[in-house]
Amino acid sequence: MKAKGIAFCVITIVIWGVTFVNTKVLLEDFSAFEILFLRFAAAYAALWAFAPRRFSPGGWREELTFAAMGLSGVAAYQFLENCAIGYTNASNVAILVSACPMGTAVLSALVLKEKTLTRRFLVGFALAMSGVVLVCVGGIREFHFNPLGDFLAICAMTCWSVYSILITRTNGKRHEPILSIRRVFFWALVFMTPFLAFSFDFTPAVNAARFAKGWNLFHLGFLGFLASALAFVLWNETCKALGTVRATCGLYFIPVVTAVVAALALGESWTAMTGLGAVLTILGVIMS
Repeated sequence: MKAKGIAFCVITIVIWGVTFVNTKVLLEDFSAFEILFLRFAAAYAALWAFAPRRFSPGGWREELTFAAMGLSGVAAYQFLENCAIGYTNASNVAILVSACPMGTAVLSALVLKEKTLTRRFLVGFALAMSGVVLVCVGGIREFHFNPLGDFLAICAMTCWSVYSILITRTNGKRHEPILSIRRVFFWALVFMTPFLAFSFDFTPAVNAARFAKGWNLFHLGFLGFLASALAFVLWNETCKALGTVRATCGLYFIPVVTAVVAALALGESWTAMTGLGAVLTILGVIMS
């Protein structure tokens, strides 16, 4: 179980680290909300195609849990993260969102009464976050703080921490992971649908042009089928195998993966500071 959990964690982190490149390319033709909605609509359809079985949660309380997961881990998290990037540096957002393991550990201690805030975990957190900071700011010359943008990033981090705690509760019900995640995506789409009229371009000529581009379809497919449908199911299994707090420590690696992919695919700089940050992040994850 532990070996499987580590393997699933690595696959998921690599996939999520690549999504930066996919999103950056798609933003030339789509808005952030359009990408978000299309991504999870495709994932929802894919999970239905892969497992065309009905799913009935055990009562309204459990249904509320899935609704809360769709809101916190998908709709609110993604929306707040995109809004934060609009007000502050992407580096600020990446650093603050990377504090998810600490938020998850704190909530786990408060809500689930688990002994997660150990000395080794805190030392690992300090090392990993130092590495994340170096990775995120290694290629930029100016670093600015924006209270509103940074606050929205902290809210996004908190939303993912809440989602992580809710995963622990749903995993205890022993539902089939594909069906559970599909239910989460259903509720996420429900929460996003009211914003379609204000944020989606329904102009036929515009859609014909942007959906005719093969690269757009490729990147949307990657985000929908791999980064959402597959990765969320694997993350569910990772949390089940390793424990939610331990699994969440893997999220420290996302900025490192993104930096590597951005350097290879987009020609972005890879500095000595970035390399040192990657080493510190790895040490921090091992310690945690």
